[in-house]
Amino acid sequence: MADGVPDTDNNTTAEIQPFRIEIPQAELDDLRDRLDRTRWPSKIPGIGWTRGVPLDYLKDLADYWANGFDWRRQEAQLNELPQFVTTIDGQDIHFLHVRSPEPGVLPLIISHGYPSSVVEFLTIIGPLTDPVSHGGVAADAFHVVAPSIPGFGLQRPCAVAT
Repeated sequence: MADGVPDTDNNTTAEIQPFRIEIPQAELDDLRDRLDRTRWPSKIPGIGWTRGVPLDYLKDLADYWANGFDWRRQEAQLNELPQFVTTIDGQDIHFLHVRSPEPGVLPLIISHGYPSSVVEFLTIIGPLTDPVSHGGVAADAFHVVAPSIPGFGLQRPCAVAT
């Protein structure tokens, strides 16, 4: 898809390109290796959260990202949805654009906050775009656009244009 979006600053056209997440296994292996090699500080007993993240909590979190989080499942879930990238004011912007099967519905932009991502919308996109399949009525349907906040979303290095 090569729809153009006018750029009012310099009259050029930014292309909207399909996007697919394909994180190289070497990058995931590198992340796991770096997490496994973390040099942990000494634990300061009795302070809890008063001086930052407790060491035990942080170790559990690092272990989850290294060994518990299913990166490929998450990648597959996102790749089931129509994703795109474009450039606005020199910044790559990733976004989901899921159209409703219902004709003539309004677009709905849903935005995440810091430090989250469009992943938090995976459970609501279906009911918003196709409420009939989720026990609702067609009149409640929307086309959903969910942009990733720059710097907290997906960018071209971890994906390919299709």
